[in-house]
Amino acid sequence: MSVSLDLGEDSTLNKAKESIDSTMSLSSKINLSNPVIREWLNKRKSTIRPIGTFFNSANFQVPPSAGRLSKRVYKNVEYFQSNYVLVFLLLWVYCLVTSPLLLVVMAAAGGACYFISVKNQEQKITVAGHEISLAGQYGLVLLCSIPLLLIAGAGGVVFWVLGASLFCISLHAGFYNYDALDVPEDQEPLTGTIVEEV
Repeated sequence: MSVSLDLGEDSTLNKAKESIDSTMSLSSKINLSNPVIREWLNKRKSTIRPIGTFFNSANFQVPPSAGRLSKRVYKNVEYFQSNYVLVFLLLWVYCLVTSPLLLVVMAAAGGACYFISVKNQEQKITVAGHEISLAGQYGLVLLCSIPLLLIAGAGGVVFWVLGASLFCISLHAGFYNYDALDVPEDQEPLTGTIVEEV
């Protein structure tokens, strides 16, 4: 007794597989025209504080107390958030420039991803008669790049960038006197009445 199962084009299994493949290929593309990403980038760009304000040496002071330090760090991180993102990016670029092997590996991985995207626009890539999704191809490039990145010292670079960024940002946020800035939206309204003595 044999049982045959016909999985035609309209079967639920094939529809589910197509849905998963399309979702994976859509999630593998980074689209800078996405409104959420564009809004985040525009907000970061519009809230970059001037370099003269960010590095104003007259505003660096030792905090008077631990309670004042925590409030100062909170206010500075909120006010200079975009500048701190730039500090992180500059340290990341510095690490890439000073580590040429890491730069070569990242360029090779980026070139492979570009080649895959161009090749997939012409025709789908098949191996042994099986079509490989775009997300699967990018995953294969990532899988091949991980050992090369580790050999190039990417682990050390990541921890160095995170550590140096945390150190620089916390040092600036802790010692920069936020109260010396005249921020209009941060002014607390006066309450009560003013009595003038004659």
